[in-house]
Amino acid sequence: MKFLDLAKVYLKSGAGGNGCISFRREAHTEYGGPDGGNGGRGGDVIVEAIENMNTLIDFRYQQHFFAQNGRSGMGKQRSGADGEDIVLKVPVGTEILEEDQETVIVDMTEAGQRFTLSQGGNGGFGNLHFKSSTNQAPRRANPGQPFVERTVWLRLKLIADAGLLGLPNAGKSTFLAATSNARPKIADYPFTTLHPNLGVVGVDKKEFVIADIPGLIAGASEGIGLGDRFLGHVERCAVLLHLVDCTSDTVAEDYQTIITELEKYGGDLADRPRVTALNKIDALDETEIAVKAHELEQAVGSPVLQLSGVAHLGLTEVLRAVAAEVEKRDADEQAELDDANDGAGGWRP
Repeated sequence: MKFLDLAKVYLKSGAGGNGCISFRREAHTEYGGPDGGNGGRGGDVIVEAIENMNTLIDFRYQQHFFAQNGRSGMGKQRSGADGEDIVLKVPVGTEILEEDQETVIVDMTEAGQRFTLSQGGNGGFGNLHFKSSTNQAPRRANPGQPFVERTVWLRLKLIADAGLLGLPNAGKSTFLAATSNARPKIADYPFTTLHPNLGVVGVDKKEFVIADIPGLIAGASEGIGLGDRFLGHVERCAVLLHLVDCTSDTVAEDYQTIITELEKYGGDLADRPRVTALNKIDALDETEIAVKAHELEQAVGSPVLQLSGVAHLGLTEVLRAVAAEVEKRDADEQAELDDANDGAGGWRP
């Protein structure tokens, strides 16, 4: 299935049905009175987040979504049928944006979450509604409310526990393939990965989801190489795993390039917990590795891990470090939830 993380859709809710002007006409009933029914309500346009879906590709082939109009009222006090709603099913993690692509309408972060994007119009009242003691035969009815049209953008931000960062050809996809069942495209040239990949990795009987995004370059935070969209896929991660290619002659500069883009991107992405690792150590001897590791540690300001996805060296240590940050995030969230529940319960003797 092809990956698509941005789509523009056009929505229209259903218009309300018109009220009916009608009078009862039966044999032996000279003055039957009004019996016009109300119009039906127009259908809503609803968005729903579902599991087991990680692309917006369906919205490339269908961009227009129209809910059904309400039916008009009829005589004999018959109300019109309500229009059917239309439901857009999107992956968990999808943001719904206004047409300016900046204003967030709703963030669909949980499976089963539903939100009404365009409400259907109410049906109009039939003349029966206007009957009163002073007006026994009203000849008026309301038209139904009109439909609502709007254009929105769908932007998918994958939900993962950890995110892989690095320059192109840093070995991120090889790492993901070596530690999970994911099978991303792997080759010895930059920009092999063109869209994000998800993989479930496990260590010490614990599992978490890791996202591999295409390699970043200088200016990624400003949209160069679609980097701003790629960085959006790691916004929700608890920890970032930063891989640096040890075969590069400028490991410190390579590290700083990614950090600079995280800082420019904004939010708290630059302050997110990070695990930094020197990758492809199978390509160098121990002396060269020590020199590169020292240079990188000077730039990071703390010890760095070493690994090789191809040779399966150091993978367990790296996964344990990442898993520890994920567990810390989960523990903090659980503590906040417990505090909220205690506060809601009030004072206990």
